[in-house]
Amino acid sequence: MLKKPGQDREAYRRIAKLTVPIILQNLLSAAVNSADVVMLNFVGQEHISAVSLATQYATILFMVLYGLGTGVTMLSAQYFGKGDMRAVNAVEGIALRFSIGTTVLFAAAALLIPEQMMRLFTPDADLIRIGAGYLRNVSAAYLCWGLTEIYLATLRSIGRVGISTALNTVAFTLNIALNAVFIFGVKLGAAGVAMATSISRVVELILALIVSGRSRDVKLKLSYMFIRSRILFRDFLRMAMPATMNDVSWGLAFSMYSVIIGQFLGTDMVAANSFTSLVRTFGTVLCFSVASGGGILLGQLMGDGRMEEAERSAKALMRLTVLSGVIGGLIVLACMPLALRFANLTEAGKGYLKGMLWINTYYVMGQAVNTTLIAGVFRAGGDSRFGFICDTIDMWCYAVPLGFLAAAALQLPPMVVYFLLCTDEFVKWPWVIGHYRSRKWLRNITRDNVLDDTGDGHGEGEHREPV
Repeated sequence: MLKKPGQDREAYRRIAKLTVPIILQNLLSAAVNSADVVMLNFVGQEHISAVSLATQYATILFMVLYGLGTGVTMLSAQYFGKGDMRAVNAVEGIALRFSIGTTVLFAAAALLIPEQMMRLFTPDADLIRIGAGYLRNVSAAYLCWGLTEIYLATLRSIGRVGISTALNTVAFTLNIALNAVFIFGVKLGAAGVAMATSISRVVELILALIVSGRSRDVKLKLSYMFIRSRILFRDFLRMAMPATMNDVSWGLAFSMYSVIIGQFLGTDMVAANSFTSLVRTFGTVLCFSVASGGGILLGQLMGDGRMEEAERSAKALMRLTVLSGVIGGLIVLACMPLALRFANLTEAGKGYLKGMLWINTYYVMGQAVNTTLIAGVFRAGGDSRFGFICDTIDMWCYAVPLGFLAAAALQLPPMVVYFLLCTDEFVKWPWVIGHYRSRKWLRNITRDNVLDDTGDGHGEGEHREPV
């Protein structure tokens, strides 16, 4: 079928409308992480290394919440496209059940057994002590995060990405300001970074409650957890839980990279890896934002039954993804001189940092393509099982065993080990791209009569045009 003039242009416009606020949001998040590292750079390498290891737990929790959030987006975007707002509320409630339970466990562990948590990553007594103090002080942030992340994901799924960005802007700005106060003023080091994070998350939750009180449809209500819908609950387990398990599996495996580096490659590599992760985050901001915005649009189109338009938009999204991957690599390259100049590392650490950044100039392209397809395109059509299987096999049967073999058994040079770890994204390209071409992800996953307590399942919702 021939494309009508301007169809691609319209797809780009819609993707941009959703993506630009997400880019700002992700940039602010990266700015907070960079502020942590830059400010701790003046405290000492041990504080940088300890926080880098301790935040692996936040990374794992983020993957859980991100998975639940994409599950919300997966279902809510399509039901919003269909015009069923009560179903959107029910999906939010289901996700809140899981997020609250998970964050309570993480917060309790961080508060009660932080030393044991740090020992999983390093045998160094100083790093354990510093990291344990960080975990105790950040435990409150985990609790708030579980509530706000699901609510903001619901807002994003119906196209209200600006509200989410505004709340994150306030929280991230406050976080950076408090970092400066607690690190340079009160001189609390890593513990100060954690306190700044917790306070900013509390403020973000308060603001989310204020926005919720003024919203006419999507609110942050614990009562949503008790909306009865066996159909939606089964769909959430069938579609959203594989997405969550996918992100958790990937996050745990990626944290194992830190275990390998921390246990076998030394503190110089740990510190260099913290700076590398920071620069890579800036390099992937555009890629991940395009994936998020594009996934929301595709879900709304498919929920509205506009399959041909969804397929055309997916092709436009892939072209933007490749471009964003190239730009991401150039960003990493441009940041290299700045990182090498200001990183308070040993000479060996700076040598590792330079090599790791060179590797990441092309690694971001692998992440861009896979993230857009697995977390954006496939999940928009409810296809989360493929990504879970693909990532689990790739990370746990290939990358992690290869890393342990190279570092522990063969004792290869640190940069060789790091290079091998960074082949994980490209190994799965043939399967991921092949699945995209199969078009199995192109589905409308909405149902009628999904609520147990209503006759029509539509409640107050009206049919809405995709953003």
